[in-house]
Amino acid sequence: KVVIDEVAGMFVSVIGLNFDIRIMATAFVLFRFFDIVKPLFIKRMERLPGGWGVMADDVLSGVYTNLLIRTFVC
Repeated sequence: KVVIDEVAGMFVSVIGLNFDIRIMATAFVLFRFFDIVKPLFIKRMERLPGGWGVMADDVLSGVYTNLLIRTFVC
């Protein structure tokens, strides 16, 4: 079963970052953390109607992940 929201969120997590195994692993762990715990406004995104909420929470998790990696790793 394909879960496009997870794929989209993970893609946003790594977009524009160097392809390095440590960065990719860090992105995966951070993305999963944000996707599971849903801190800040991520939980609120789930309330959007239809499939928008399903996609939006994972995309926002990816944005947070990407920003954290850019801030502390790159």
